[in-house]
Amino acid sequence: MTDWIAAAAALRPETRLFVDGEFRPSSNGGTFDTIAPRDGMVFASVSSANEEDVDRAVRGAAAAFESGVWSRADRRTRQAVLLRLADLMLENREELALLESLDSGHPIGDALNVDVPNAARTVRWYAEALDKVYDEIAPTPENALALVSREPLGVVGAVVPWNYPLIITAWKIAPALAAGNSVVLKPAELTSLSALKLAELAAQAGLPAGVLQVVPGLGRQAGQALGRHPQVDKIAFTGSPAVGRGFLTYAGESNGKQVSLELGGKSAQLVLADVEDLDACASAVAWGIFYNAGQTCHGGSRLVADARVHDELVEKVIAVGSSLVQGDPLDEGTQLGTIASSVQLDRVLAYTEVARAEGATVHGGGRLRPEGLGDGYYVEPTVFDHVDNSSRIGQEEIFGPALSVSVVDGAAEGVRVANESAYGLAASVWTSDLRTAHRVARDLRAGTVWVNTFDVADVITPFGGVKQSGAGRDRSLHAFDSYTSLKTTWIDIAPGSNY
Repeated sequence: MTDWIAAAAALRPETRLFVDGEFRPSSNGGTFDTIAPRDGMVFASVSSANEEDVDRAVRGAAAAFESGVWSRADRRTRQAVLLRLADLMLENREELALLESLDSGHPIGDALNVDVPNAARTVRWYAEALDKVYDEIAPTPENALALVSREPLGVVGAVVPWNYPLIITAWKIAPALAAGNSVVLKPAELTSLSALKLAELAAQAGLPAGVLQVVPGLGRQAGQALGRHPQVDKIAFTGSPAVGRGFLTYAGESNGKQVSLELGGKSAQLVLADVEDLDACASAVAWGIFYNAGQTCHGGSRLVADARVHDELVEKVIAVGSSLVQGDPLDEGTQLGTIASSVQLDRVLAYTEVARAEGATVHGGGRLRPEGLGDGYYVEPTVFDHVDNSSRIGQEEIFGPALSVSVVDGAAEGVRVANESAYGLAASVWTSDLRTAHRVARDLRAGTVWVNTFDVADVITPFGGVKQSGAGRDRSLHAFDSYTSLKTTWIDIAPGSNY
């Protein structure tokens, strides 16, 4: 712990915009403070991009794309650069992890052993996939040949959230860059520093100037300017439903650019009476919502439990939550870090009173400062029991370490309650019956359904949701579909007089 605190004190992170291959301040000198949620203290002042800065970044990205220096580079050239970037991310793992932990409050052990390696793996995976994705030949008449090829879109605006900054950034930029696009990245204002370090590493890896631009800034300025810019061909956004709908509006009011959205969830873990291992289930339920202090888009924030296992299961979930080590994110023994900001902290804490007013039984639900720590943004694991699924606690995404528990009688009612949500990002079902598992998984309306597990994932599978959780997919080869357009080349090969 002492080493990480000393490293944090000595850290001098890059805080300027990264445009056309170099770091520079915002055009008007504007900045915003970065506050460490571990103690509520300002530890950096980051350049804040305005409309002029975003315009410069987009124009530079468009010029790089049109030049062909990256968009028309040989696939093996792009592959080599991205593989080198993945290597550099691992070589700089400690600095990236420290930036991630200081910015977001994510425990340093998770940042070091999960976030950075997974982000690097994503970059490597798309680099390795580059020469394994084939174009098509359509089944034309004998007198024609039709080629169907993938081409990069142009300029991609990637807007990423503050809960998993590095991982979600990799989900966006790795397939976009691998496909040959230029990318303008707008990180969340709470968590900009790892993105700026990533830009530095990308340049070291050989990515040409202008191909990756990073413009930290406030959403109402930099985000909106990126969404409205006529030279941006696509927006890839992860965040709140309200902001996501805003990007759809910006697209409609500008150039009709493509927009892919991942907008969070209220994911249900449906536990049936025949669940085989209640201890394993309780552990997965607890970790599924309390990991990263509940700040996970697909976090299992609803437990839909059959009445026959409800009491014992809730007792076990509370016990697992109580056993988690909450403390300074820079302590490698910490399992549960902080909420990312004071604003989000107040929002999460307010739901405890909402739950009580709605008649739920509350276990936990208060601010908790572990002994010896300062004014960090800590919230203890919280369980709201006997929740009416139609209530605010049952329907609204809290985005904190808060689990809402509803009681049902049997699989049919469980599926109905699990599906009674505006969201549809993820879900799970716990049962020992194979036929039930398949039928319930089929009937749950979600982009991902786990059976007898939760939050097991990899870049090899697509991630995204249905309903108000958005449209589009991160990860897997399907992400290439989001960052390419299909071109048909129809060739007349009818016999001529010379053959």
